[in-house]
Amino acid sequence: MATSGDSRPVVVGVDARDSARSAVVWAAEEAERRGVPLRLLHATSPGRHGAGDAGRRQTGRRPLDEASLLAADGRPGLEVTTVLADDSPGRALCHESHDACLVVVGSRGLNRLEEFLSGNSVAVPVSAQAACPVAVVLERGGPTDEPPYLVAGVDGSETSRAALRHAFEDAAARDAEVRALWVWQPSLLEAMDEVVVLQKCRRLLFDAVAEQAEAHPGVSATRRVVRGHPVEELVKASEGALAVVVGRRGRGGFTGMRLGSVPHGLLHHAHCPVVIVPTSPPARP
Repeated sequence: MATSGDSRPVVVGVDARDSARSAVVWAAEEAERRGVPLRLLHATSPGRHGAGDAGRRQTGRRPLDEASLLAADGRPGLEVTTVLADDSPGRALCHESHDACLVVVGSRGLNRLEEFLSGNSVAVPVSAQAACPVAVVLERGGPTDEPPYLVAGVDGSETSRAALRHAFEDAAARDAEVRALWVWQPSLLEAMDEVVVLQKCRRLLFDAVAEQAEAHPGVSATRRVVRGHPVEELVKASEGALAVVVGRRGRGGFTGMRLGSVPHGLLHHAHCPVVIVPTSPPARP
């Protein structure tokens, strides 16, 4: 078992869906690898059945008990705790994120309209507002047989530096490599020398990766600059990856806007888990 030096738990959202079961297994493996506790959270909003309803709480315990057995299977040293929250899933997970090293959720695979209309949408609001990194476990494909790797989206911003740092830390724990990808999307309003711009992007990417490589000398890394749409190119790169790691870019407005267009797009189309990293934690509510 690896020891991270951080005793904060991995928190995972639990319900009866198959995607939540995948998230529980992924979170258990991550907690075991980090050497930290796993905290299972199931939220039952009191408004559905009436506050204090014993039947609601009994029903809520069932997925927690099943998830506890699933998480502990084959992991005798993993510390597993549970919490049944009287709140909406999104609010409860965001509250827990202030004391967690990572929050893990499954994905319902909702389209954007369904996200907006559904009160049970969790992946987008939690990714947009959590105080710690959020991993969204998608039901698509899996790692290839080649050496394991993580993809990190880099664009020179402070948020992408935080994502790159997280990717290197995670790669060090997984004995994996980092594939750093900078996607340049030219604007129709800009008159630029493409060669000059791409050279600048390569230089900035080299410097960003070199900084993290120095801090994590055991992690191999590749760097690539491509021309195209960031979501499309990161989706291509995500096929066969352990995870794709990006920063949270949005500011204010609706939840999806607070998340940022690239992370939001990856939640709909990536072929592997998506890890979304905040630059700095928001204030505790």
